[in-house]
Amino acid sequence: NNHSERKLISVEEMTRFINSIGDIRDKAMALLLAKTGIRKGELISIDLDDINWNDMSIILKPKAKRSNRVVFFDEETAYILRKWISMRSAMAAKNERALFVSYKTGKRLRDNGVERAFRHWATRAGLHDPHSNKLEDRFTPHNCRHWFTTWLLRNGMPREYVKELRGDARREAIDIYYHIDREELKKSYLACIPKLGVV
Repeated sequence: NNHSERKLISVEEMTRFINSIGDIRDKAMALLLAKTGIRKGELISIDLDDINWNDMSIILKPKAKRSNRVVFFDEETAYILRKWISMRSAMAAKNERALFVSYKTGKRLRDNGVERAFRHWATRAGLHDPHSNKLEDRFTPHNCRHWFTTWLLRNGMPREYVKELRGDARREAIDIYYHIDREELKKSYLACIPKLGVV
Protein backbone atom coordinates (compact mmCIF):
# COMPACT_ATOMS: atom_id res chain seq x y z
CA ASN A 1 0.00 0.00 0.00
CA ASN A 2 2.74 2.42 -0.99
CA HIS A 3 1.39 5.94 -1.51
CA SER A 4 4.31 7.03 -3.67
CA GLU A 5 3.21 4.62 -6.40
CA ARG A 6 -0.51 5.16 -6.00
CA LYS A 7 -1.80 7.23 -8.88
CA LEU A 8 -2.49 10.84 -7.99
CA ILE A 9 -4.42 12.83 -10.54
CA SER A 10 -4.59 16.60 -10.92
CA VAL A 11 -7.64 18.69 -10.10
CA GLU A 12 -8.23 19.13 -13.86
CA GLU A 13 -8.10 15.38 -14.43
CA MET A 14 -10.55 14.80 -11.58
CA THR A 15 -12.86 17.39 -13.14
CA ARG A 16 -12.68 15.61 -16.49
CA PHE A 17 -13.24 12.23 -14.85
CA ILE A 18 -16.30 13.29 -12.84
CA ASN A 19 -17.81 15.12 -15.81
CA SER A 20 -17.24 12.08 -18.05
CA ILE A 21 -19.48 9.90 -15.87
CA GLY A 22 -22.73 9.53 -17.78
CA ASP A 23 -24.79 8.10 -14.93
CA ILE A 24 -26.04 10.39 -12.18
CA ARG A 25 -25.81 7.81 -9.39
CA ASP A 26 -22.25 6.89 -10.31
CA LYS A 27 -21.31 10.56 -10.69
CA ALA A 28 -22.70 11.31 -7.22
CA MET A 29 -20.74 8.39 -5.75
CA ALA A 30 -17.44 9.37 -7.37
CA LEU A 31 -17.89 13.02 -6.42
CA LEU A 32 -18.71 12.15 -2.81
CA LEU A 33 -15.64 9.88 -2.59
CA ALA A 34 -13.41 12.64 -3.95
CA LYS A 35 -14.89 15.47 -1.89
CA THR A 36 -15.07 13.65 1.45
CA GLY A 37 -12.25 11.10 1.29
CA ILE A 38 -14.51 8.46 2.82
CA ARG A 39 -13.99 4.75 2.25
CA LYS A 40 -16.16 2.59 0.03
CA GLY A 41 -17.77 0.86 3.02
CA GLU A 42 -18.59 4.23 4.60
CA LEU A 43 -20.14 5.42 1.34
CA ILE A 44 -22.57 2.52 1.00
CA SER A 45 -23.68 2.72 4.62
CA ILE A 46 -24.89 6.34 4.25
CA ASP A 47 -28.66 6.69 4.67
CA LEU A 48 -30.75 9.62 3.46
CA ASP A 49 -31.28 10.74 7.07
CA ASP A 50 -27.52 10.96 7.67
CA ILE A 51 -27.31 14.02 5.41
CA ASN A 52 -27.74 17.43 7.01
CA TRP A 53 -28.53 19.79 4.12
CA ASN A 54 -28.47 22.98 6.23
CA ASP A 55 -25.04 22.23 7.60
CA MET A 56 -23.83 20.45 4.42
CA SER A 57 -22.51 17.59 6.51
CA ILE A 58 -22.93 13.83 6.70
CA ILE A 59 -22.74 11.74 9.85
CA LEU A 60 -21.10 8.42 9.06
CA LYS A 61 -21.98 5.16 10.80
CA PRO A 62 -19.72 4.19 13.71
CA LYS A 63 -16.75 2.13 12.47
CA ALA A 64 -13.83 0.72 14.43
CA LYS A 65 -11.42 2.30 11.95
CA ARG A 66 -12.81 5.83 12.17
CA SER A 67 -12.50 8.38 14.98
CA ASN A 68 -14.35 11.44 13.64
CA ARG A 69 -17.71 10.63 11.99
CA VAL A 70 -18.64 14.03 10.55
CA VAL A 71 -17.67 14.93 6.98
CA PHE A 72 -18.61 18.02 4.98
CA PHE A 73 -19.52 18.59 1.35
CA ASP A 74 -19.65 21.69 -0.83
CA GLU A 75 -22.24 23.31 -3.11
CA GLU A 76 -21.38 21.42 -6.28
CA THR A 77 -21.57 18.12 -4.43
CA ALA A 78 -24.93 19.13 -2.94
CA TYR A 79 -26.19 19.92 -6.46
CA ILE A 80 -25.25 16.48 -7.85
CA LEU A 81 -26.50 14.67 -4.73
CA ARG A 82 -29.87 16.36 -5.04
CA LYS A 83 -30.06 15.41 -8.72
CA TRP A 84 -29.42 11.79 -7.83
CA ILE A 85 -31.88 11.79 -4.91
CA SER A 86 -34.66 13.16 -7.12
CA MET A 87 -34.18 10.17 -9.47
CA ARG A 88 -33.50 7.65 -6.73
CA SER A 89 -37.10 7.51 -5.53
CA ALA A 90 -38.19 5.87 -8.79
CA MET A 91 -35.65 3.06 -8.29
CA ALA A 92 -35.44 2.50 -4.56
CA ALA A 93 -37.29 -0.40 -2.96
CA LYS A 94 -40.10 0.50 -0.56
CA ASN A 95 -38.77 1.72 2.80
CA GLU A 96 -35.14 1.59 1.61
CA ARG A 97 -33.21 4.34 3.41
CA ALA A 98 -29.83 3.87 1.70
CA LEU A 99 -28.53 6.88 -0.23
CA PHE A 100 -27.11 4.65 -2.98
CA VAL A 101 -29.22 1.79 -4.26
CA SER A 102 -28.70 -0.95 -6.81
CA TYR A 103 -30.47 -0.49 -10.14
CA LYS A 104 -31.30 -4.21 -10.15
CA THR A 105 -32.74 -4.67 -6.67
CA GLY A 106 -33.55 -1.14 -5.47
CA LYS A 107 -31.80 -2.13 -2.24
CA ARG A 108 -28.64 -0.73 -0.68
CA LEU A 109 -25.74 -0.91 -3.11
CA ARG A 110 -23.01 -3.35 -2.13
CA ASP A 111 -19.28 -2.94 -1.98
CA ASN A 112 -18.66 -4.63 -5.33
CA GLY A 113 -21.39 -2.52 -6.95
CA VAL A 114 -19.46 0.65 -6.12
CA GLU A 115 -16.19 -0.90 -7.25
CA ARG A 116 -17.69 -2.08 -10.56
CA ALA A 117 -19.32 1.23 -11.40
CA PHE A 118 -16.23 3.22 -10.46
CA ARG A 119 -13.86 1.03 -12.47
CA HIS A 120 -16.14 1.15 -15.50
CA TRP A 121 -15.97 4.95 -15.70
CA ALA A 122 -12.29 5.13 -14.68
CA THR A 123 -11.41 2.67 -17.46
CA ARG A 124 -13.44 4.66 -19.99
CA ALA A 125 -11.67 7.85 -18.88
CA GLY A 126 -8.29 6.18 -19.43
CA LEU A 127 -7.36 6.37 -15.74
CA HIS A 128 -7.65 2.67 -14.94
CA ASP A 129 -6.10 -0.31 -16.69
CA PRO A 130 -8.15 -3.35 -15.62
CA HIS A 131 -5.46 -5.70 -16.95
CA SER A 132 -2.62 -4.31 -14.87
CA ASN A 133 -1.82 -5.10 -11.26
CA LYS A 134 0.58 -2.17 -10.95
CA LEU A 135 -0.64 0.41 -8.45
CA GLU A 136 0.23 3.29 -10.76
CA ASP A 137 -2.01 1.86 -13.54
CA ARG A 138 -5.01 1.47 -11.28
CA PHE A 139 -7.63 4.00 -10.25
CA THR A 140 -10.09 2.80 -7.62
CA PRO A 141 -12.31 4.43 -4.99
CA HIS A 142 -9.32 4.46 -2.64
CA ASN A 143 -7.47 6.78 -5.02
CA CYS A 144 -10.13 9.39 -4.21
CA ARG A 145 -9.12 9.24 -0.55
CA HIS A 146 -5.49 9.78 -1.56
CA TRP A 147 -6.54 12.65 -3.86
CA PHE A 148 -8.67 14.26 -1.12
CA THR A 149 -5.83 14.11 1.41
CA THR A 150 -3.16 15.37 -0.96
CA TRP A 151 -5.11 18.31 -2.37
CA LEU A 152 -6.35 19.53 1.02
CA LEU A 153 -2.74 19.53 2.27
CA ARG A 154 -1.46 21.23 -0.88
CA ASN A 155 -4.17 23.87 -0.52
CA GLY A 156 -2.93 24.68 2.97
CA MET A 157 -5.29 22.82 5.26
CA PRO A 158 -3.63 22.11 8.65
CA ARG A 159 -2.57 18.48 8.96
CA GLU A 160 -4.67 17.97 12.14
CA TYR A 161 -7.76 19.08 10.23
CA VAL A 162 -7.04 16.69 7.37
CA LYS A 163 -6.54 13.85 9.84
CA GLU A 164 -9.82 14.76 11.50
CA LEU A 165 -11.76 14.67 8.22
CA ARG A 166 -10.08 11.40 7.24
CA GLY A 167 -11.19 9.98 10.59
CA ASP A 168 -7.67 8.73 11.28
CA ALA A 169 -7.36 6.87 14.55
CA ARG A 170 -6.25 9.17 17.36
CA ARG A 171 -3.06 7.46 18.45
CA GLU A 172 -1.60 9.70 21.11
CA ALA A 173 -3.31 10.35 24.40
CA ILE A 174 -2.74 14.07 23.80
CA ASP A 175 -5.10 13.94 20.80
CA ILE A 176 -7.99 13.44 23.20
CA TYR A 177 -7.39 16.91 24.62
CA TYR A 178 -6.96 18.48 21.24
CA HIS A 179 -10.34 19.86 20.28
CA ILE A 180 -11.04 21.04 16.77
CA ASP A 181 -13.83 23.57 16.46
CA ARG A 182 -16.43 22.24 14.03
CA GLU A 183 -17.14 25.59 12.37
CA GLU A 184 -13.42 26.22 11.91
CA LEU A 185 -13.04 22.77 10.39
CA LYS A 186 -15.91 23.37 7.99
CA LYS A 187 -14.61 26.81 6.99
CA SER A 188 -11.17 25.38 6.34
CA TYR A 189 -12.67 22.50 4.35
CA LEU A 190 -14.71 24.80 2.11
CA ALA A 191 -11.66 27.01 1.55
CA CYS A 192 -9.32 24.13 0.68
CA ILE A 193 -11.39 21.50 -1.14
CA PRO A 194 -10.79 21.81 -4.88
CA LYS A 195 -13.69 23.12 -6.98
CA LEU A 196 -14.33 20.86 -9.95
CA GLY A 197 -16.84 22.82 -12.00
CA VAL A 198 -19.16 19.84 -12.06
CA VAL A 199 -21.99 19.88 -14.58
